[in-house]
Amino acid sequence: MTASTIGIIGGGQLGRMLAMAAARLNFRTVILEPQADCPAAQLANRQIVAAYDDAAALAELAAACDVVTYEFENVPVQAAETLAASVAVYPPPRALEAAQDRLVEKRFINGCGIPTARFHAVDSQEELERALADFSGQGVLKTRRLGYDGKGQKVFRSAEDSADGAFAALGGVPLILESFVAFEREVSIIAARSIDGAVVCFDPAENVHRNGILHTSTLPASISAATADAARDAAGKILSTLNYVGVVGIEFFVLADGGLIANEMAPRVHNSGHWTEAACVVSQFEQHIRAVTGLPLGNADRHSDCVMRNLIGDDILDLPDWLRRADTLVHLYGKTESRPGRKMGHVTTLQRKA
Repeated sequence: MTASTIGIIGGGQLGRMLAMAAARLNFRTVILEPQADCPAAQLANRQIVAAYDDAAALAELAAACDVVTYEFENVPVQAAETLAASVAVYPPPRALEAAQDRLVEKRFINGCGIPTARFHAVDSQEELERALADFSGQGVLKTRRLGYDGKGQKVFRSAEDSADGAFAALGGVPLILESFVAFEREVSIIAARSIDGAVVCFDPAENVHRNGILHTSTLPASISAATADAARDAAGKILSTLNYVGVVGIEFFVLADGGLIANEMAPRVHNSGHWTEAACVVSQFEQHIRAVTGLPLGNADRHSDCVMRNLIGDDILDLPDWLRRADTLVHLYGKTESRPGRKMGHVTTLQRKA
């Protein structure tokens, strides 16, 4: 093994599941997270309680670890670059740069030869009005940075919807207006690339969102083999262009003819890949640990059909029912307080492959 201690920036449930996977492969983990007793620290060997850009904490993390990774894409790029000067950082800081700004992300994906929705940069109310006119009054206005789970967005469904004050209402920060896409379903693919350039993809999942938050991921997705292959090909292009190491999640819209429109990428393990811990021998979390530590990537074949469902807010009250099911794996995130929109855990229900 080329690494014995893994640093993880971010202490949420994804960091928690990475720490679990690391422990199974005999790695130690150190979490950098400002919130004490975060979900990840409950299972890691150590937590450094500090801001993600704290210079002393970054130096401490680099000294303690053989490799550093992260569980969310809004890690300050400068912090990742500072770490990379003294310790291996995977995925590379360039991946953060590509994913943190929706405009940069769209241009990057297009540069890989992968289509996206049409878009306009919006830096003022006047630019918003011109962009809406180009899209016949329709589109999704989003903050370019820091939005997730439907936050930082405004939808214009027709020319009748007023744009008055919309730029200011979203904070007066750089925005992007994306055109609507007439899609039949949403899918995502979880893919991994190793240090030596090998790429392994899990099967595409079909996703359903509610209130901007992932509700279910179903395998197999209702798509053709050609569409699944196109998703794998797109993932390979993105990973190779970034000289990526680790797991990535890429979301797509599927058109009526089976074509794909890329929506967004996440340079980390992804919510729509949680099913892999129940339906594959090697989960996305173990795959990421293998990739960043220089181990061979695992087999991503799926042994079962499945449906993964997020437990959000008061969904956790249904826990006793899920625990009684013989076909369902239950995974809770160590969070003591349930709030609307908060991911408390997930369940994956298995069915033998047809």
